[in-house]
Order: sequence, then C-alpha cells, then structure tokens
Amino acid sequence: MKLQTQIPLSPEKHAIDYGSKVLLMGSCFTEQIGEKLAYFKFQQLRNPFGIVFHPIAIEKLITRAINETVFTEDEVFENDGNWYCFEAHSSLTATSAADLVSLLNANLERLHGYLLEASHIILTLGTAWVYRLIDSDSIVANCHKIPQKKFIKELLTVEEISASLARIHVLLSDVNPSASLILTVSPIRHLKDGFVENGRSKAHLIAGVHDMVETYRGSYYFPSYELMMDELRDYRFYGEDMLHPTNTAIEYIWEKFNAVWIADETAALQKEIDSIQKGLQHRPFNSNSEKHQQFLQNLELKIERIKEKIPTIAF
Repeated sequence: MKLQTQIPLSPEKHAIDYGSKVLLMGSCFTEQIGEKLAYFKFQQLRNPFGIVFHPIAIEKLITRAINETVFTEDEVFENDGNWYCFEAHSSLTATSAADLVSLLNANLERLHGYLLEASHIILTLGTAWVYRLIDSDSIVANCHKIPQKKFIKELLTVEEISASLARIHVLLSDVNPSASLILTVSPIRHLKDGFVENGRSKAHLIAGVHDMVETYRGSYYFPSYELMMDELRDYRFYGEDMLHPTNTAIEYIWEKFNAVWIADETAALQKEIDSIQKGLQHRPFNSNSEKHQQFLQNLELKIERIKEKIPTIAF
C-alpha cells in the first residue's frame, strides 16, 4: 500500500558544500532552514534585515545593497520611544535615529559583501499581500504596528511578482553571475489575511516564481510549500497555532533540501558535527567527575579534527 504521495526530487549539480557561502532572505521559513545550515556549520548569512515576507521588500534590500545606497536619518521614524525603518523588520530597532542608521548601514555592508561572494542565494516568499504607506506611496516590508489606516493593503499580481524576481536575478547576474538563485514559497500559512486570501496569495507566489524560473537560467525552485501540503498533509505536522510547521515537519523538509541541494560528500562531516553539537548540549549530573572530564577531552579532540579539515568552522 502506498499511503503518501511523493514529490519527485533530484540532486542539483551546483550543490552546497563546506566551501560554499549561502545567503538566505525572506520569511520565517528562511530562519528555520538557515538554522539547520548554521547547526551543521555551513557558511551562511541569514536575514540581515530580519524577516521579510514578500518579493518587493527583498528586491528593495538587494538593490540598495548592490548599489551601496546607505540609509539616512530621514528614512527612519520614531514610534513609542523606539526608532524603526519601513524596509526592515521590527527586530532592527534602536533608541535613537543615529544608532538605528548605524545598525542598518552595518548590516547593509554585510549584505553587500555576501551578495558579491555568495555561491547560493535562497529567497523564501511568504505572502503576496503587501501594505503601501499612503504618505510616501511606497510598499513597506513591515508596518511596525503603525495604525492600519495609514496603509493600503494590496495583493501583488503574478506579473508583479515575476517582474520583481526577474529584476533581482538581473541585478545578481551583474555582480555575481556564478551564484545559484534558489526560490521557494513558505509553507507557513498567513491566515490573518483569511483562508481564501491566503490561498490566493500562495497561488500568486507560486505562479510568479515559476514564470521567472522558466525564463532565467541559474534560478531554481525548491518545493517547500508542496512538501508540506502534499507529503505532510496532516495537522499533526503543525504547531499549536495550526500555522507553523512542527520541528518534525521542518526536519523532514530539511532532509529533502539536503538531498537536493547539499553535496553528498558533506554527509560524513555533517554526522561528525551533529555528534559534536549534541555533545556540547549535554548536561552532566556531575561536571567534576572523571568520566565527564574524559568526555570533554574527547569532545575537544573531535572539534580539533573538524577544524583541521575545515578551518572556517567554529563551535
């Protein structure tokens, strides 16, 4: 009996190894995949401007970074004692305009460097619903709890999504033509928009992504959304909020991503790193015991052997 539909997946040629540099930007699911890459000590930069949900926000940040258009104090604003920027997530905040601008520009410099050097750029799109600030007639990345009456809510069309992603691809091709652009749609449901509206949003994203991928070489689609919807189609794979995937679901999708995009020759090293990570998380009953001291010495030897193989790895 076959009790599960399987999405056919094949390993990609330009796979990620321990010499690769991976840039990840996008929705919450970007964080989850990025955490897996970080756990196994792959070189990666994850959401330098915090979580961003739609392609226009990602495009603005990539464009700004490539053109080295620095942030200025007239692009930040104060709300309830803290300063924010409409192009970044609320996690990037400061108690003064100068401090926030300094933080934003430091992260912009990091993003610029990674865009030039990255071997793989992974963009995860969460929603096609966007908010346009009425005062500036510009689409924002985050509303920062500003009253909704100051915004107009819009649904990006398939054509707008495809065009935005195409502009990103052209920009990247100019500065880093060898990088692989991996696009995926987040399996996290945005039900605050409504059930039907979430379906429309995901449909627009998927259609827009495929329009772009089918047009431009060096861009790829990874079916995170389809894996959740078709292979893990059961509420036991969702958290208590019934929106976010459980750790089991994330692990399942990671294993699929690993099979497609992570080089086979890294498997043994990943296993060693997993063993070290679990050892570092171990909490002994008696930290002064001879047995535990021997355990720590063995763990240190394992770490040194890993560093000899891959000098960039640090625990």
